Amino acid sequence: MSTAAPSYRKIIHIDMDAFYASVEQRDNLEYRNKPIAVGGMPQGRGGVVATASYEARKFGVKSAMPSKKAIQLCPDVIFVRPRFNVYKEVSRQIREIFSRYTDLIEPLSLDEAYLDVTEDKLGIGSAIEVATQIKQSIFEELQLTASAGVSINKFVAKIASDINKPNGLKFIGPSSIEAFMEQLPVEKFFGVGKVTAQKMKNMGLHTGADLKKLTEAEMTKRFGKPGKFYYQIVRGIDDRPVQPHRETKSMGAEDTFAYDLTALDEMETELDKIAQTVADRLEKYGLKGRTVTLKVKYSSFKQITRNQSFVQPVGDAGILAQTAKQLLAATDINDVKIRLLGISVSNFGPLVTKTKVEESTDQLKLF
Repeated sequence: MSTAAPSYRKIIHIDMDAFYASVEQRDNLEYRNKPIAVGGMPQGRGGVVATASYEARKFGVKSAMPSKKAIQLCPDVIFVRPRFNVYKEVSRQIREIFSRYTDLIEPLSLDEAYLDVTEDKLGIGSAIEVATQIKQSIFEELQLTASAGVSINKFVAKIASDINKPNGLKFIGPSSIEAFMEQLPVEKFFGVGKVTAQKMKNMGLHTGADLKKLTEAEMTKRFGKPGKFYYQIVRGIDDRPVQPHRETKSMGAEDTFAYDLTALDEMETELDKIAQTVADRLEKYGLKGRTVTLKVKYSSFKQITRNQSFVQPVGDAGILAQTAKQLLAATDINDVKIRLLGISVSNFGPLVTKTKVEESTDQLKLF
């Protein structure tokens, strides 16, 4: 008696290539084929690079790098202020292309998304062909390139999309997954940050093959709850579905300042501005929340969050600002230098009343 072949999902991960920088090079002839960095300017204390063009990446310039370091690595780099309204519109156009093939689209950010094309709208049947057509449409209609990873689950598809960048397409089939995972460096695994990767290497765990030698119990003992997840993904197991309607958990805004704030009136002025930005965003999406969170990052890069919950949902700029100022006053603001302030609103669902203080950690957020 014949055994039915296993049924697999067909998942595509699309990742735009140097998205912000590519949009700027597309729209501005003077930036084409030149090293550019989109983000904060290097003047004053300096900002941070959001995205670098591939011409700049050759010199080691990359995302999240201080702009001052970027200009040291690449003296000819051109700094460009971001135009988020433009990037959002281009992102909308990209998702319109996705929607021609499937409604199962899970955006991760403006420039990347998962697509489940197990049953694509056009009846193409091949996820590789769907990915090829999407890449071609993005290039022909928007003059931008994207890289695609194709596999049977989200984790492997995401890893695959990064292999042949830029303008790449990589398929990792069911029979190839475990061998592929075994040779993968631990820092490439989903959810493994720099701190965890270094911890693994200190234990002599450098690749997926090394991780695979540990039992599930050993993984959990060494890495806590995430250990169970690592145990699964090193074997290519990832059952997370593509979620087309991801619930908005929170909405907020933050600002990193050109110089460290030391005076309370300066901090409160900035909180007024940030609160107004958050209120405008909440109004745009018709949202109000019961929990207001203040984020504070000091010049030492130590970070804390404090939040306060309300019986009734709030969204007014005045209330947000007042709450943030009260939370700030409850911290030790004497002789401090503040680098960043942020306000966010969450708890759009049933009320959970709590006030808490959290120190920033290398916290792993798997889902």
